[in-house]
Amino acid sequence: MIQLAVLDMAGTTVADDGLVEQAFTAAIGAQGIEPGTPRYDEMIAHVRATMGESKITVFRALLGAEDAAQRANAAFEAAYGELVDGGLAPVDGAADAIQELRDAGIKVCLTTGFSETTQHRILTALGWRQLADLTLCPAQAGRGRPYPDMVLKALLELRADGVQNVAVAGDTAYDMTTGIRAGAGIVAGVLTGAHGNEQLTAAGATNVLESVRDLPGLLLDRRLEK
Repeated sequence: MIQLAVLDMAGTTVADDGLVEQAFTAAIGAQGIEPGTPRYDEMIAHVRATMGESKITVFRALLGAEDAAQRANAAFEAAYGELVDGGLAPVDGAADAIQELRDAGIKVCLTTGFSETTQHRILTALGWRQLADLTLCPAQAGRGRPYPDMVLKALLELRADGVQNVAVAGDTAYDMTTGIRAGAGIVAGVLTGAHGNEQLTAAGATNVLESVRDLPGLLLDRRLEK
């Protein structure tokens, strides 16, 4: 029986609409790397391939030097914050899905690869500060995706009986890897974000859904089958 659902934010419960990529472009530009150059093309390809990974980890891989990575990460957070303030929307049906899970007795944790400050900014913009039982970012759990830390931290904080009682849902291969490494009973990919069916399945998804709004049906049907 699933007791806890650990849900990604951008691309899964929160509509991305290219905001992450726009903020990365601004951050890379702050390092003197402009769109239309070969170096930019290489970097943005890496960004797309690693959607879902902790942002500072991505910048370390792109820029090497820690000081440059930290500057780029700060520029990213600032740019994303401005974009959030300019308008942000939930994935259609996401809030209702979260509430349906909680009404059924399944606890919900929202996770992100952003900083805690940016996460809170997103939650405030959406009016979601009280929507979930718990919210986590990498700094609060230890390591970000693809490591299992946020899932395991949620399990401990929300007192699920075991990893098999946890469902993980996300839109990227990194979300799937995180769920698999954590031993989650269900690792569900959703098709509202960065990666498609083939990438999600290859990364170990146990189920692929059109949207997070389909997750309550999956989890509650599973309860009935038991």
